[in-house]
Amino acid sequence: MDNSIPIESPSLSRRQLLNFITGATVAVTAGAALYPAGKFLIAPAEKTGAGGAILAKDILGKQIPASQILAEPPQTRALVAGLAGEPTYLIVKEDHTLDRIGLVDNCTHLGCTFPWNPLDQQFQCPCHGSRYAPDGSVVRGPAPLPLKIVQVAVIDNSILISPWTETDPRTGKKPWWV
Repeated sequence: MDNSIPIESPSLSRRQLLNFITGATVAVTAGAALYPAGKFLIAPAEKTGAGGAILAKDILGKQIPASQILAEPPQTRALVAGLAGEPTYLIVKEDHTLDRIGLVDNCTHLGCTFPWNPLDQQFQCPCHGSRYAPDGSVVRGPAPLPLKIVQVAVIDNSILISPWTETDPRTGKKPWWV
């Protein structure tokens, strides 16, 4: 005869409850750790105006007032963050207004950024020597295409930059980036 006391096994519902609590704890902990990383990696949506226009910003993402750029001497090329954060040159005209065309600072050869050389009156790419005229057309390769241009407008001391969708004034053709 067996005088042992029968041992009850835990009910299946109790086991399911413990598994659920363990899984929920792991999920909440992982979510709490991954949420800030996800927020960091995903860029915030840019508020756009009519036609996809955005406000010109500085390197820190702060809006640049038009008066700040227009205070520069004529023929100044001011570099701002434009569409999709692309560096964009804005040009101050002789009458202290902004040219309606901005030039995106990405070489069409390999995408390098480049400075304006005031002595030669050219944009000169340091990567492979491409040179661009003041209007962004190619002076010397290996760049195959003119610089991408954007529309620039000033409204209430705000600089709006929007995609260029019209005919390219340098070539008389449909823009290559559209």
